[in-house]
Amino acid sequence: MGMPAWVWFVIAAVALAAGLVLLFADRTREGSRNRERMRWADLRGWQFVEEDERLAKQWSGGALGYFGAETAVNVVAGSTFTSDGRRPVFVFDIEAGGQIPAVVVAVRCNRVHPALVELWLASVPFQRADMPELLGPVGSRYAFADEPEAARRVITQELVDAADALGGDVGVAWLENEWVLASAAPQAGPSRLERLLRDLGEIADIVDPFDEEATSGGRHSNAPGQQDQA
Repeated sequence: MGMPAWVWFVIAAVALAAGLVLLFADRTREGSRNRERMRWADLRGWQFVEEDERLAKQWSGGALGYFGAETAVNVVAGSTFTSDGRRPVFVFDIEAGGQIPAVVVAVRCNRVHPALVELWLASVPFQRADMPELLGPVGSRYAFADEPEAARRVITQELVDAADALGGDVGVAWLENEWVLASAAPQAGPSRLERLLRDLGEIADIVDPFDEEATSGGRHSNAPGQQDQA
């Protein structure tokens, strides 16, 4: 004998209520993250936009390729000092399938890197369909690159040590085009993002060292629409 219709009605009602609770919780977290990121940008004198569909499409490697990022949300844009000068930066959440799987921090270098280089924690299931070629373990991470020979010239012991120092919550750090990027858990707050910006700035100084030629060519000019604030 089947269950009475009212039992199925109760089950459906409970499932609907649970779904609404989860949806409300997700929206509450997203609203909190949005406000926190906006306040942080305001304190730093940086720019904030809620969504930028074009930004995430600047890159295809690292966390953006892994998660299949569709757009960037809660975007902060500005510039910050490193030991080699001022560099433009972005901080943004990536959105994929209606979820936010990671926050990405990006620091711009003066020159384009000779290869896409991805440095993944060994504990992360980093495989994806179009993964670059595996170079092998480097420190606590595994290196992948689309141009292995060029990448081997870039991956110095200094870079390996700096990548190891990023922390176990940074699943991947990577070099792509003229940027140094890393991803962290989506709940990372401003203080953690500040530290990650400093750490990526150090990596940018390693792979894009200061020289007179870069200075004469207008080193570290801001990306369009970014404010020149410390």
